[in-house]
Order: sequence, then C-alpha cells, then structure tokens
Amino acid sequence: MAKDLWLPKGYELLDGSKIRSLLFSGDDWQIFDTNGSSNVLLARPELAKKWKETGFLDGSLLGEVSFGSESYWCLVSHKKYALTPIENGKSPESKVDALAFAHALKESRKLSESVSFHDAIYVEQYSRLLPAWTLTPHVDDEVVLGTWITGGVVISTDSFRRLTNLTGWMPAGDLAEIIEAAGFDVPADAGLLTKHKPASQIKTDEKTALAEADDETDRPQSRKEPVEPKVFRLPGRPQLEEFFNEHVIDIIFNAEKYQAMGIEFPSAIVLHGPPGCGKTFAVERLVEFIDWPSYSIDSNSVGSPYIHETSKKISEIFDKAIEDAPSVIVIDEMESFLSDRHAGSASGLHHVEEVAEFLRRIPEAIKNKVLIIAMTNLIDMIDPAILRRGRFDHIIEVGMPSREEVASLIDSLLSKLPKSDDLNVDKILDALTGRALSDSAFVIREAARLAAKAGKSQLDQESIDSALSSLPSETEKKNRPIGFVWDE
Repeated sequence: MAKDLWLPKGYELLDGSKIRSLLFSGDDWQIFDTNGSSNVLLARPELAKKWKETGFLDGSLLGEVSFGSESYWCLVSHKKYALTPIENGKSPESKVDALAFAHALKESRKLSESVSFHDAIYVEQYSRLLPAWTLTPHVDDEVVLGTWITGGVVISTDSFRRLTNLTGWMPAGDLAEIIEAAGFDVPADAGLLTKHKPASQIKTDEKTALAEADDETDRPQSRKEPVEPKVFRLPGRPQLEEFFNEHVIDIIFNAEKYQAMGIEFPSAIVLHGPPGCGKTFAVERLVEFIDWPSYSIDSNSVGSPYIHETSKKISEIFDKAIEDAPSVIVIDEMESFLSDRHAGSASGLHHVEEVAEFLRRIPEAIKNKVLIIAMTNLIDMIDPAILRRGRFDHIIEVGMPSREEVASLIDSLLSKLPKSDDLNVDKILDALTGRALSDSAFVIREAARLAAKAGKSQLDQESIDSALSSLPSETEKKNRPIGFVWDE
C-alpha cells in the first residue's frame, strides 16, 4: 500500500461525503473509505483515459477531483458492492457473489482480447474489471477466476477437482455453473463430483443417459478420434520433465495399456539435492498438472512433542488421501521423519514408531492409487528400509541447473513479458548459470518491478542489470548480520 495518501482524511467530495481511510492502492490508483454510503476509486488521468478510450468505463461515471497541484478522476461505488483489487480480494461469500464476478470477467473480456485482468480492480456495481496495465506476466482468465473464488490460491478453473476441494462451502454443481457463466468449459466428469443433487434432477439425468444410450446403438459404429496425449512441461528441467512424463503422466493417463502388462499405478518417488535446486517447484508443477487432491506431510503439519501424536497425524493424512484417491501425498524434508533408526540422533521409540508407520502405509497407499513424492536435502540420512525397492522405486538426484536449463527457464519467463529487442541474454545466463532456478525467477521478476517503477513499457537491459546486481555474490554470506558487528 502506498505511503502517501492522495487525499487527506476529512477531504470533502462532491457528494458531501468525507474521506475516512485508505483501503487499497496501486501505482496509478487508490481506493478510499468514506463516512457516507459509498467507497471511492481515484485514478491518475493517464489510467482513467485508458479506461474511457477502451470502453471499460463510461466517461460520465467519472468526476474530477483536485488536491494541491494534482488532479485525479474519481469513481463512486456504493458500499454494498465490491470495489477491490483482484489481488487483495476475499473469497466470495455466496454463489451470487461468485456469479457476479464471473459475469464481470466475461463482459470485461469482450472489451479487450489481450489485456490481463490479474492486476485489475473489480467494480461490482458496474460489472467491470478495470485493468491496471502493470508490467507483469500475463495471467489467463481461468486462473484469475480460480484465484478469486478461492480467495487467493493461484489455481486455474481447469483444475476442477482441486478447486472443489478448496471451495468446500460450495457444491460442485454450483462451481460448474459459475465457471460456465464466465464462458469457460467444465470437465466432462464434473457432474460426478456434484453433491446433494435433487432427486428430480437425478431422474432426469437417468432418462437422458438411457436415451443417449439407445440413440448410440442405432448409430453406425465409427472409430474414436485419437486423444491428444497430455504432456507435462517443466521449463529449465528437461530431464526431470522427461522422467515425470514417462514414469508418472503416461501411466496415469494411459492406464489401460499399462494395466494389461501388470502396471497398476506409478511407483513412489524421492527427489534429493541441495537447497534451491528446484525440487519443490518441480513437484508443485506436477501436482498442479495432474489435478488430484494433494496432501502434505512436513514438520509443520504433523510434528508434535507428544509420543504417538506424530504417527497418529501421519496415519490420518494417509487415510484421507486413500479416501479421496486418486490423490497425491507430498513428503517434504523427509529426513525429519524417516532418518536412519540406528543413527545416534534418531534414537527413541517415538522416532521408530514414525518410521514404522511410513513403512506400513506407503505400500498400502500406492495400491489404493495414491501417488507419493518425497523430497530431501539429506538423502544419506534416510533409513535404508524406506529407500528399498517396493516403497520408493525411483530415487532421483536433482542438481543445480546447467546453462541450458537456465536458458530454458529464462526463455519461458521472458516470453510472458513485453521486452526490448536488445536484451543481452548471454550476459543474463553468465550471471545465473550454477545458481538456483529460484534466482533466475527472482531476477526477471525484480527487473520487471524496476522497469514498472521507472515507468517503462518494456523490460530492458538496464532493469535486468540492476536486478542482477541485487543478487549476492557466490562468496558473500547469504545470511548477512543485522545491526552491529564487533570486529577485534
């Protein structure tokens, strides 16, 4: 939120109401609360002009406000309607609220085919999303809607099953209706997830299904169109991408051909490597692509100082994952639970019980179609019984990225941003090769922020260089002390 208020507290507006507090702000706009029945959106003249020229707002809805030497355009919205930036929006409180947003998204998209709405301001009263045109990567409308519905979880409506788990307050049928209201497709199996369907609707569906079945038998049989294979993409990690596609994705989405050869489900996987090598990023992308309910086991979620409590929580997560199967369990920092039971630091019945719980539940979960992926920085500490075949069949080392892998990620990140033609990509790669992929993502994001701050419409080399200079050198301590350092 901006530190400087464009209008001071107590400033009187044209309708007689007075400014009370600043609610939200961006580079070119601010939203204020007033002591009246309305909230107020203020925009700099350049942004307001864009809204008018592109048809997002009728000019008659805007009034001019001045304070000192500055002038702004003002939009008034009754407090019973939402007036909020999408990035700070709360999840809707009802189906009606969600439908209103979906309608606003659909109507606003008609006004521009290319603008991204992830940085927009939602004006419910006029059913509009007002874009801010910030220098940030484009976000698909399906992600904008999914993020709004969940109140901040970045998820696409294409991930319907995960979305239903994140919006437990809303029946799946209502969720499907909201997605369709925005103009998006709903997965064919969405009806299977609908809860509490009315009996009359069930009978109607049964009649429709029978009619379709009869009609199908009367039609001449024709060969099915080949299904486009689903391919998982992981920019910057081609070998890991290939492994996931071959050992996970293909087995999941082409189950019949594998089951004919006795392969029922993907085996459990361990990813190990130094901090910052990209393990977590890769797993998150895979879980998002598969679109199954996912559950996390880490020290924060199940750790407990009480005997039996940790193993009990672990068991509960496995039970839930099996109940919702097919699903995914992600075990982070597995050395916290699964270190060698014979090591001196791992003594005690408490730890032995936790390892035994994993030994028992992992094979059971795999048989019940639960994909298990574990991550660790300390593979040598893991109990040998856990790593043997039958529990974790695949133990994959993820090293620091090569130049080619960094180039792949940089190319993917830059493709989503407006950029100048004179970018020195080789210079970027020289600086980032050997570093964590998260550093590459940070540099591009920071460069975009600096370019936007400077009022630039494109990402240029100067912004890239400034972002690169903010990275610590290889010899510099990453945890720099704060305050005074005593040197003798």
